[in-house]
Amino acid sequence: MKKKIELLDTVALLEDLPQRNLKKGEVGTVVEILASDTFEIEFSDDEGQTYAMFALRESQIVALHNQGKGLKIAA
Repeated sequence: MKKKIELLDTVALLEDLPQRNLKKGEVGTVVEILASDTFEIEFSDDEGQTYAMFALRESQIVALHNQGKGLKIAA
């Protein structure tokens, strides 16, 4: 079952957006819910600087989550 996308969720692109210079898999944050299926997504670099922000349809993104399980980090 696909997770409902909510404000401040971390999401990933499901398709390339060449007109925006973004590739499938890039990760962003939901900063505003514009409609039931449209979200304002902010994409930031490692320093927290925004390099893209625009509206995307729910069909273009997927919410990322760990379903309450701790992350395993290999040393």
